[in-house]
Amino acid sequence: MNTASKIIIIAALGATIVMALALKKGTVGTGSRTSPAITNRVSGISATGASAAIAARLPRLLDLGADKCVPCKKMAPILESLKTEYAGRLQVEFIDVWLNPDAGKEYGIEMIPTQIFFDANGKELFRHTGFYGREDILGKWKELGVDVTGGKPSSGIVREMPVAVDTRPPQAVCFMCDGDVNPKTRTLVKGRNEQHVLCGLHCYFVYFSSIVGADPGIEEAKVSVTDWASGRTVAATTASYIYGIDSKGRATIRACGDTVAASKEQQSSGGIVVNWELLRSKELAIRCTFCDRAVYPEDACSVKLGTTHGYGCCTHCAMGVAARLKQDIEVEAKDGLTGEIIRVGTLDGQVASLNPATAIAWFGQKKGPDGKWVSAGCFKQGFFVSEANLQRWLDARPAFTGRQITIAQALSDKMKLSPDQIARACKLGECK
Repeated sequence: MNTASKIIIIAALGATIVMALALKKGTVGTGSRTSPAITNRVSGISATGASAAIAARLPRLLDLGADKCVPCKKMAPILESLKTEYAGRLQVEFIDVWLNPDAGKEYGIEMIPTQIFFDANGKELFRHTGFYGREDILGKWKELGVDVTGGKPSSGIVREMPVAVDTRPPQAVCFMCDGDVNPKTRTLVKGRNEQHVLCGLHCYFVYFSSIVGADPGIEEAKVSVTDWASGRTVAATTASYIYGIDSKGRATIRACGDTVAASKEQQSSGGIVVNWELLRSKELAIRCTFCDRAVYPEDACSVKLGTTHGYGCCTHCAMGVAARLKQDIEVEAKDGLTGEIIRVGTLDGQVASLNPATAIAWFGQKKGPDGKWVSAGCFKQGFFVSEANLQRWLDARPAFTGRQITIAQALSDKMKLSPDQIARACKLGECK
């Protein structure tokens, strides 16, 4: 990790404790030591000690850090939420080893933050060094066989079968975005065994940028567009185009059979006349930072990497930027229903901040030819500020299938991808 820090605590003999600070990625370790009772109150999180936890027969999560350590500060709201939500089931403690250096020695701490997991009898089960996300902490307790949730069933919407069958004829449905095809902007792409119907040229350029090793000359020869005025089909590379901007800032593209027809259309509706080469250049100018597909900023998620900005063509691809570039990111996405802003920050490949905290993700899925569940594609993913918003969004899309997941899981799924999988992410026939 290139932005997180490890802080090395060197305990010297005598009356002076010297602490050295160094930036470095955290590591994971395990142990089996039963630790002494230590009492400490820092950052509003109360530590009542191992003896109290044992007496109450509660599993215990102990975090040892410092109030000025960046990963430690990111841990504070996570610890507070766990302490509140699982009160009576989980003991959550924080010790500032800068204020209590002896605790670092007692627990054998070399780097901070360090989280130690204890069972109800005070036996250490596991320890982790570095930032640790909320979902990862809960997942680790489950992996250790310790139930801190009280058997509470996990909530979430799962739709494995469509609520209603999509009755639109295939020629009226866009192959890429699943939207309705307007006959005036209908675009056709010849495949090996079939002809793909697209709702417009933007979806064509998304399609083109989804082909592994696409050759522009070969692919463009397969494309035909609909003349806006006459409705006849013409080769895409020989047509002229009226290029404009709608009220939301998105490009509007109308194909015309030749420059004469384009000039006539321009006089009545405005815009500028462009040829295929200029249109291609504009459409492919902005790409998803994760999957490299063509994207309009108005439709995309904003991704910030330090002082650099990029885009994610969908919410899940936006999270994937952290995996592709191995950097901490800040994502700004819109609720798929209302457009409300959802902000996510990552640290060490985990969710470090989420606003609003209630935000969730929808993982659109479909069954592949082998019966296994695969991604339904970028156009069928989304973030939502609440489960209620997700439900309303799905009510308007009865043919969609998939499941509700946490945003932390959306990130975790991307972080597990290999470099080869990332290179092929969202490509036609490769999206899993």
